[in-house]
Amino acid sequence: MKTRLVSFLSVILGFTLVFNLHSQVRLERQWTGYRGTLAAGVLDNAGLPASFDFAGMTNVKWKIKIPGMGISSPVIWGDRLFLTTAVSEADKAGFKPGLYGDVTSVNDSSVHEWKVLCIDRNTGKTIWEKTSFKGIPKVKRHPKSTHANPSMATDGTHAVAFFGSEGLYCYDFAGKLLWKKDLGKLEAAFFMMKNAEWEFASSPIIYNGSVIIQCDVLGDSFIASYDVKTGKENWKTKRDDYPAWSTPNIYNDGGKTCIVVNGFKHMGGYDFNTGTEIWRMSGGGDIPIPTPIIGDDLIYLNSAHGKLSPIIAVRKGATGDISLGEKETSNNYVRWSQLRGGSYIQTLLLYHNRLYNLVWNGFVNCLDPLTGKEIYSAKLGKSSSFIASPVASDGKIYIVDELGTVYVIQDGDTFRQLAEIPMNDICMTAPAIADGAIYFRTQNYLFCVGK
Repeated sequence: MKTRLVSFLSVILGFTLVFNLHSQVRLERQWTGYRGTLAAGVLDNAGLPASFDFAGMTNVKWKIKIPGMGISSPVIWGDRLFLTTAVSEADKAGFKPGLYGDVTSVNDSSVHEWKVLCIDRNTGKTIWEKTSFKGIPKVKRHPKSTHANPSMATDGTHAVAFFGSEGLYCYDFAGKLLWKKDLGKLEAAFFMMKNAEWEFASSPIIYNGSVIIQCDVLGDSFIASYDVKTGKENWKTKRDDYPAWSTPNIYNDGGKTCIVVNGFKHMGGYDFNTGTEIWRMSGGGDIPIPTPIIGDDLIYLNSAHGKLSPIIAVRKGATGDISLGEKETSNNYVRWSQLRGGSYIQTLLLYHNRLYNLVWNGFVNCLDPLTGKEIYSAKLGKSSSFIASPVASDGKIYIVDELGTVYVIQDGDTFRQLAEIPMNDICMTAPAIADGAIYFRTQNYLFCVGK
């Protein structure tokens, strides 16, 4: 009897392990938030077409018009693609591409509708559309910004949209609103000119049943955790920092789950379960936008505005204040850093033991992720302005400039450009990858490129 019981329990355990393994594999194939799971920007074995062309629609499965304006990236689970937009018939300013120093806001006070779109990623047909909020925006936008900047987050059951001052919303996959939160006015503005409002942009993330948001704004900045099923606050931790537009990320340190955030006065780590600060450091650019990314043992942060534009590799076991001293490039917890060269807006790409840093003028700097040593530096195309962060699949890196040209380069120790493909529409949004397809959002359209 005992032998049969042990055998039965072994079978049950085996089924459980197989189920968990399949669940994990399934999760790893999804594009669950901004630039995919853990913002890595990578999906290998995706089977993307070797070539494509937008003019002749070669290997372009579909193209649909997206109403309104948004620079949120597509988020994908299974056959469903989620996207946000803010619609106003009166806001006609559009995007203003190019390199310039204009910090003033778009002068528009028209009524907008903040919408969530659920799209069949295979056909481009809308499954459902919901209006989360309608009214006059509480914060104005930058000419390169919109009122729908944060990408959504999903865990396969819930779809969370964050519209800054217009609220945080959680839907189920049928489009039912499960809960919402009014977080008040989140003033995302240039700290040196408070009337230069640029709109909110930090995306939510979902991890282990919790929604994490980072709100670095004028006034009361904070990072918070909410139960994804109910919206109940798990914890909320105050932050003392300037307004930022970076999305938080998750890392594991010896079995302990932690949150990492970018910032100017306070880059740092927090305990996932309690919100307690674990480590902090200052010394970044004073308008931090890129999302931290995670390696095997290191966390990579970058920014570029004001006095410094660093790239910093922090050890996962960091604790306390790990700020670098003057002229220091490393310490016990900072493995290496470059004090100049970080990108202003783009998130780094860690791919096949190479760290790719794309800067605003189109230079790609490929670095050794363990040392920071430059492998190569090369210029893409003739365009002078890049906003969207790069993504990668099957040895190829996809980069889009502001005018909507897709550059495909080969992953490797030497620069090799494979293609230069115009979409002929302004693009400031990172692509999203799913099995068999890559999705590009432009000012007016959403494209599905696939065989």
